[in-house]
Amino acid sequence: MRRHRNIKRKILKISIVVVLVLLFGYFKYNSSIYTPIDDTDTTKISIQIKKGESVKEIAQTLNDKELIRSKTSFYLYVKKHSLGEKIIAGRFILNKSMNVPEILENLQNINSAQYVITIQEGLRIVDIEEKLIDLNLIKEGEFTKAVKEFKGWQYYTFLNKETLSKLELPLEGYIYPDTYFLDPQDFKADDLIYLALDNFEKKWLEISKNKGGELKNYTVSEVVTMASIIENEVFGNKNREIVSGILWKRLENEWAIGADATLLYITPDRKITKSDLEIDSPYNTRKFKGLPPGPISNPSVESLNAAIHPQDSEYWFYLTTLDTGEVIYAKSNEEHNENKREHL
Repeated sequence: MRRHRNIKRKILKISIVVVLVLLFGYFKYNSSIYTPIDDTDTTKISIQIKKGESVKEIAQTLNDKELIRSKTSFYLYVKKHSLGEKIIAGRFILNKSMNVPEILENLQNINSAQYVITIQEGLRIVDIEEKLIDLNLIKEGEFTKAVKEFKGWQYYTFLNKETLSKLELPLEGYIYPDTYFLDPQDFKADDLIYLALDNFEKKWLEISKNKGGELKNYTVSEVVTMASIIENEVFGNKNREIVSGILWKRLENEWAIGADATLLYITPDRKITKSDLEIDSPYNTRKFKGLPPGPISNPSVESLNAAIHPQDSEYWFYLTTLDTGEVIYAKSNEEHNENKREHL
């Protein structure tokens, strides 16, 4: 009998402990969800939700910014209310006076979001258009159409309308690679164009202050075209400066500059076949002398710098190894052919 009473007491004690633990967890959960970090702090805090991010990754971002009390509570709340798929990608402005429901309300509200697009160095205008389509900001053809119909020539002294308007995509080379925040509510392709051109203008003013005397006879368009080639030919500042010197030297000595990157710009699958080498196009710089008609990508500030400040060397040839990406230089065609046999 006494044994049974002891068992009952133990069960009762365990039950009380369990209930207390559950109550503690419940109140802690509720506090984490409904009590903001600081209801008096309305300082704006910017966060970015990337496309495809998981709820756990979003919770980590909010926790790192000290916007939520508990990653676990946030995760459980989102799962309980099936809100994961309602969170949209973008840049949001939040503050510590918001509780979890208020934060989530913002993360689901397209009116609160700015979309984020990162234009990597060396992308073409057609590649940028694909990114905008993926963000559901435009329909196919809208960005390239806006580039072709660009009307703001008078605002940018570095743009030569007479030269560039002859190109199929007149602003290729000037959509500066960077991360841009876009308003999805009334986004127009021109919005990104002007943001990128403003950005290019700042970079160009910085790097052209010390423009080398050796390039005094070249136009902005020619320098940007060369920079776009360098961007797609080699990696690393040192290599870019050396290759810049080689390509300018070939050009000035009436050689074909022979850059595969220019031919890749016009081949549909971005590959070069033996027959492609015979294409009659000014972008085939193996066959035709001179620079191509315009830039073949949107170059980085590093490539622009390399184009403006080429490094003199005794080299005339270079190749990039397929396995390591190392650039191998040569002084003569015979040495270059030997390098090709050894490394390619």
